[in-house]
Amino acid sequence: MQLQDIDKSRYRKHLNWVIGLCIVSLTAGSLGIAQLLIQLFPDSDGSHFHWNLLGVLVTCAVIAAVLKKVKTHPFMTEVVYVWELKQALNKITRKMPKLKKAAAQGNANAMLAIQYSYSGSRQLWHLDDNTITMEELSLWQAELEGLAQAHNVTLDIELYDERILREF
Repeated sequence: MQLQDIDKSRYRKHLNWVIGLCIVSLTAGSLGIAQLLIQLFPDSDGSHFHWNLLGVLVTCAVIAAVLKKVKTHPFMTEVVYVWELKQALNKITRKMPKLKKAAAQGNANAMLAIQYSYSGSRQLWHLDDNTITMEELSLWQAELEGLAQAHNVTLDIELYDERILREF
Protein backbone atom coordinates (compact mmCIF):
# COMPACT_ATOMS: atom_id res chain seq x y z
CA MET A 1 0.00 0.00 0.00
CA GLN A 2 1.39 3.36 -1.02
CA LEU A 3 0.83 6.48 1.06
CA GLN A 4 -1.47 9.02 -0.60
CA ASP A 5 -2.26 12.64 0.08
CA ILE A 6 -5.86 13.01 1.12
CA ASP A 7 -7.99 16.00 1.99
CA LYS A 8 -8.29 16.12 5.77
CA SER A 9 -11.58 18.06 5.87
CA ARG A 10 -13.20 15.74 3.32
CA TYR A 11 -11.94 12.71 5.25
CA ARG A 12 -13.29 14.02 8.58
CA LYS A 13 -16.65 14.96 7.03
CA HIS A 14 -17.08 11.58 5.37
CA LEU A 15 -15.89 9.68 8.44
CA ASN A 16 -18.39 11.55 10.62
CA TRP A 17 -21.18 10.67 8.18
CA VAL A 18 -20.19 7.00 8.14
CA ILE A 19 -19.96 6.83 11.94
CA GLY A 20 -23.26 8.67 12.37
CA LEU A 21 -25.08 6.43 9.91
CA CYS A 22 -23.65 3.33 11.57
CA ILE A 23 -24.79 4.51 15.00
CA VAL A 24 -28.30 5.37 13.79
CA SER A 25 -28.54 2.09 11.86
CA LEU A 26 -27.31 0.04 14.80
CA THR A 27 -29.73 1.69 17.18
CA ALA A 28 -32.78 1.53 14.93
CA GLY A 29 -32.01 -1.90 13.50
CA SER A 30 -31.23 -3.65 16.75
CA LEU A 31 -34.23 -2.16 18.55
CA GLY A 32 -36.55 -2.83 15.62
CA ILE A 33 -35.48 -6.44 15.19
CA ALA A 34 -35.56 -7.09 18.93
CA GLN A 35 -39.03 -5.56 19.31
CA LEU A 36 -40.34 -7.56 16.36
CA LEU A 37 -38.96 -10.80 17.82
CA ILE A 38 -40.36 -9.99 21.26
CA GLN A 39 -43.81 -9.40 19.74
CA LEU A 40 -43.64 -12.64 17.71
CA PHE A 41 -42.09 -14.81 20.44
CA PRO A 42 -42.88 -13.35 23.88
CA ASP A 43 -41.04 -14.78 26.88
CA SER A 44 -43.22 -15.63 29.89
CA ASP A 45 -40.57 -14.70 32.46
CA GLY A 46 -39.93 -11.30 30.83
CA SER A 47 -36.33 -11.84 29.89
CA HIS A 48 -35.66 -10.73 26.34
CA PHE A 49 -31.89 -10.69 26.46
CA HIS A 50 -31.50 -13.26 23.68
CA TRP A 51 -33.82 -11.30 21.34
CA ASN A 52 -31.98 -8.07 22.07
CA LEU A 53 -28.64 -9.75 21.44
CA LEU A 54 -29.90 -11.29 18.21
CA GLY A 55 -31.14 -7.86 17.09
CA VAL A 56 -27.68 -6.36 17.68
CA LEU A 57 -25.88 -9.24 15.95
CA VAL A 58 -28.12 -9.20 12.88
CA THR A 59 -27.86 -5.43 12.58
CA CYS A 60 -24.05 -5.56 12.91
CA ALA A 61 -23.92 -8.18 10.16
CA VAL A 62 -26.12 -6.04 7.89
CA ILE A 63 -24.00 -2.93 8.55
CA ALA A 64 -20.81 -4.87 7.80
CA ALA A 65 -22.30 -6.19 4.55
CA VAL A 66 -23.40 -2.70 3.49
CA LEU A 67 -19.98 -1.20 4.31
CA LYS A 68 -18.28 -3.94 2.32
CA LYS A 69 -20.60 -3.29 -0.60
CA VAL A 70 -20.12 0.51 -0.63
CA LYS A 71 -16.39 0.63 0.17
CA THR A 72 -15.55 1.20 -3.51
CA HIS A 73 -17.90 4.19 -3.77
CA PRO A 74 -16.06 7.53 -4.25
CA PHE A 75 -17.62 8.83 -1.01
CA MET A 76 -15.72 6.16 0.91
CA THR A 77 -12.29 6.72 -0.71
CA GLU A 78 -10.65 8.56 2.21
CA VAL A 79 -12.35 6.49 4.91
CA VAL A 80 -11.29 3.19 3.31
CA TYR A 81 -7.76 4.51 2.70
CA VAL A 82 -7.34 5.38 6.39
CA TRP A 83 -8.82 2.02 7.43
CA GLU A 84 -6.36 0.18 5.18
CA LEU A 85 -3.49 2.39 6.38
CA LYS A 86 -4.30 1.51 9.99
CA GLN A 87 -4.27 -2.19 9.08
CA ALA A 88 -0.91 -1.84 7.30
CA LEU A 89 0.60 0.03 10.26
CA ASN A 90 -0.76 -2.58 12.66
CA LYS A 91 1.07 -5.33 10.73
CA ILE A 92 4.31 -3.40 11.10
CA THR A 93 3.71 -2.58 14.76
CA ARG A 94 3.28 -6.27 15.61
CA LYS A 95 6.73 -6.92 14.16
CA MET A 96 8.39 -3.74 15.41
CA PRO A 97 10.69 -5.36 18.03
CA LYS A 98 12.14 -7.69 15.37
CA LEU A 99 12.30 -4.87 12.85
CA LYS A 100 14.21 -2.58 15.23
CA LYS A 101 16.65 -5.34 16.07
CA ALA A 102 17.26 -6.09 12.38
CA ALA A 103 17.53 -2.38 11.55
CA ALA A 104 20.20 -1.96 14.22
CA GLN A 105 22.15 -4.68 12.41
CA GLY A 106 21.85 -2.79 9.11
CA ASN A 107 18.92 -4.61 7.47
CA ALA A 108 17.63 -2.22 4.76
CA ASN A 109 14.19 -3.87 4.55
CA ALA A 110 13.67 -3.46 8.28
CA MET A 111 14.62 0.21 8.05
CA LEU A 112 12.26 0.66 5.10
CA ALA A 113 9.36 -0.91 7.01
CA ILE A 114 10.06 1.32 10.01
CA GLN A 115 10.29 4.38 7.76
CA TYR A 116 6.93 3.49 6.22
CA SER A 117 5.47 3.07 9.69
CA TYR A 118 6.74 6.46 10.81
CA SER A 119 5.53 8.21 7.65
CA GLY A 120 2.13 6.50 7.79
CA SER A 121 1.76 7.24 11.50
CA ARG A 122 2.62 10.89 10.91
CA GLN A 123 -0.08 11.11 8.24
CA LEU A 124 -2.62 9.24 10.34
CA TRP A 125 -1.97 11.31 13.44
CA HIS A 126 -2.26 14.50 11.40
CA LEU A 127 -5.61 13.38 9.96
CA ASP A 128 -6.94 12.45 13.41
CA ASP A 129 -5.50 15.60 15.08
CA ASN A 130 -3.35 13.46 17.38
CA THR A 131 -0.36 15.75 17.82
CA ILE A 132 0.61 14.58 21.31
CA THR A 133 3.23 12.07 20.16
CA MET A 134 4.54 13.98 17.12
CA GLU A 135 7.66 15.13 19.02
CA GLU A 136 8.41 11.55 20.00
CA LEU A 137 7.92 10.47 16.41
CA SER A 138 10.41 13.11 15.26
CA LEU A 139 12.99 11.69 17.67
CA TRP A 140 12.40 8.15 16.39
CA GLN A 141 12.67 9.43 12.82
CA ALA A 142 15.99 11.15 13.54
CA GLU A 143 17.30 7.96 15.13
CA LEU A 144 16.27 5.94 12.07
CA GLU A 145 17.86 8.46 9.69
CA GLY A 146 21.12 8.23 11.66
CA LEU A 147 20.99 4.45 11.45
CA ALA A 148 20.32 4.59 7.71
CA GLN A 149 23.26 6.94 7.18
CA ALA A 150 25.54 4.74 9.26
CA HIS A 151 24.68 1.73 7.10
CA ASN A 152 24.55 3.74 3.85
CA VAL A 153 20.87 2.90 3.22
CA THR A 154 18.48 5.12 1.25
CA LEU A 155 14.91 4.99 2.53
CA ASP A 156 12.24 5.52 -0.13
CA ILE A 157 8.80 4.59 1.20
CA GLU A 158 7.48 4.23 -2.34
CA LEU A 159 9.56 1.04 -2.49
CA TYR A 160 7.83 -0.41 0.57
CA ASP A 161 5.85 -3.60 0.04
CA GLU A 162 4.26 -5.40 2.97
CA ARG A 163 5.68 -8.69 1.70
CA ILE A 164 9.05 -7.70 3.18
CA LEU A 165 7.49 -8.24 6.62
CA ARG A 166 7.52 -12.00 6.01
CA GLU A 167 11.26 -11.86 6.55
CA PHE A 168 10.75 -10.92 10.20
